[in-house]
Amino acid sequence: MNIHEYQAKALLRDYGAPVSDGRVVLTPHDAKTAAGELDGPLWVVKAQIHAGGRGKGAFKEAAAGEKGGVRLAKSVEEAAEEARKMLGHTLVTHQTGPAGKQVNRIYIEDGSGIETELYLALLVDRQTSRISFVCSTEGGMDIEEVAESTPEKILSFSVDPATGYQPFHGRRIAFSLGLTGKQVKQCVALMGNLYRAFTEKDMEMLEINPLIVTDSGDLKCLDAKVGFDGNALYRQPDILELRDETEEDSKELAASKFDLNYIALDGEIGCMVNGAGLAMATMDIIKLFGAEPANFLDVGGGATKEKVTEAFKIITSDPNVKGILVNIFGGIMRCDVIAEGVIAAVKEVGLQVPLVVRLEGTNVEMGKEIINGSGLAVIAADNLSDAAEKIVKAVKG
Repeated sequence: MNIHEYQAKALLRDYGAPVSDGRVVLTPHDAKTAAGELDGPLWVVKAQIHAGGRGKGAFKEAAAGEKGGVRLAKSVEEAAEEARKMLGHTLVTHQTGPAGKQVNRIYIEDGSGIETELYLALLVDRQTSRISFVCSTEGGMDIEEVAESTPEKILSFSVDPATGYQPFHGRRIAFSLGLTGKQVKQCVALMGNLYRAFTEKDMEMLEINPLIVTDSGDLKCLDAKVGFDGNALYRQPDILELRDETEEDSKELAASKFDLNYIALDGEIGCMVNGAGLAMATMDIIKLFGAEPANFLDVGGGATKEKVTEAFKIITSDPNVKGILVNIFGGIMRCDVIAEGVIAAVKEVGLQVPLVVRLEGTNVEMGKEIINGSGLAVIAADNLSDAAEKIVKAVKG
């Protein structure tokens, strides 16, 4: 689960991290009041969407102007006007895709004098199963670009959970970033606070880009991007309250309510599979035969008829889906349960696109009998390659 920048900064402020004073704005009417509560003389107006690259993004609507989603203002009136121009308009960045995201929130904060821009992140390193620090002197840039062009400028190391964060970790980061004097002490304290926030709030990623040295020589978190482990939200009720469902794909949101692992993609063939590995293989073979998957969907090993029905509804709700491939290998999951769920869903929502079903494993013959006896226009497949070839042919003609 992701949260907005203003929410992330409020959370970091509670843990002692230095952030700018700011106000969130939901309506154009509130923008001038919010800006007037800040000191100035420089105001920063930021579009709040769950995507990076806001500063380099562009609005679809001409009314929003050609500027990006992060703008500077030199008066309260100018800050309010910039907020008004962005609210309700669609911002497109390299992370949103061409559809973009509508801006429903604006964050207005005090401007900062910047001496140096740095990069800092904490994340879960799956190779070591530990929390890792990642830092670089190349702040304000995409870390992927830095890793590709100048990887030697990135320092990454993990923290032993037996000891937890220690001051020498902070000093290592400070020296790598070229900090001196009081900045080293500030860095040691800041890293400790961020590590504590990361562990106590079950974060999976915390990115500060940029972390700056101000013109007065102090460290400040100028931006903040935070993601949380969805499996741990049951013990983080205060974090769960920060969830903005308008920023999430409606299909992914519906899937999460039924404990389905769903990710929307840009293709034309909807997939319903049990098991993440088999789902990945199904997506790969669809591409091999010349088409693109419309989603990743793992119904899990213990899916019920009701869950399969909801999964089918989610797939068919995507207007881009021109065909559906159901690929089930029955181990824990029984093929007859899948078949019953598919039939129930088709009868409830209708079948407007070609449907190919490949079943194998536990109760496979029962599953095939249920589908063959349904009277529905379902294309049966003998194996995965046969299934992929048939659905691509049905969609492509």
